[in-house]
Amino acid sequence: MYGPEFADILGRVRVKRPLVHHITNYVTVNDCANITLCAGGAPVMADAKEEVAEMATVSGALVLNIGTLNPGLIESMLIAGSAANKHNIPVILDPVGAGATRLRTESAWRLIAELKVSILKGNAGEIGVLAGAGGAVKGVDSEGLKGDPVQIAREYAKAEGLTVVISGETDIVTDGSRTLLVENGDPLMGMICGTGCMASSVVGTFAAVDDDPVMASAGALAAFGIAGENAAEKFGRPGAFKIALFDELAALGLMELEQYARVKEA
Repeated sequence: MYGPEFADILGRVRVKRPLVHHITNYVTVNDCANITLCAGGAPVMADAKEEVAEMATVSGALVLNIGTLNPGLIESMLIAGSAANKHNIPVILDPVGAGATRLRTESAWRLIAELKVSILKGNAGEIGVLAGAGGAVKGVDSEGLKGDPVQIAREYAKAEGLTVVISGETDIVTDGSRTLLVENGDPLMGMICGTGCMASSVVGTFAAVDDDPVMASAGALAAFGIAGENAAEKFGRPGAFKIALFDELAALGLMELEQYARVKEA
């Protein structure tokens, strides 16, 4: 149903090769750069407060990730996010580990309050915590949330005026009015460090060329999920699978995305 639209977005990514500015964590920074390249974008990893505003204004999207957090990084995120907002550049926030510590939770809330975040992408626990819906987080991993995740995501998206993405076995994408469920992916994607961060980079790459954050997010997650499925068919062990994940996203054809995207309305 949505395959042709997703294929169109991927095609535009590969033609335009958008610059995607990341202020991200040092655990997965290289993976995020490489997955952006494989998706068809051009990554830049710049977090010095002296240059982030300038970098954000020449980028197609800004991806913020609080995985390895410190106060200086938040300052850089606020500067970059403010510059992106002034130039109508989409801001994607990955609130990694929100709920694990006060610093992470309050920093994520501050970014949401002070910036116009286009897409908030996290796991169920992180989104549940930020929405006040009883989410639980252990370290940076989700331990779930109380209640219906679709309804919680819808209500939070509507309240904050943004698109909420909850990653999981089935990804939830909603702006409060439209809700899409993305069923692509493979369990091996949860067995290696960094796939959540990489997913945010792919979302940012798609959002850089499409003004609809719901379609950009769902299309990005479908493409990333299909790459995961293809990689898992060839390699059943985490190490080899990770390398194959990059290869399969880079090789993903537009017709393949159109045909194999498993996305439905909720």
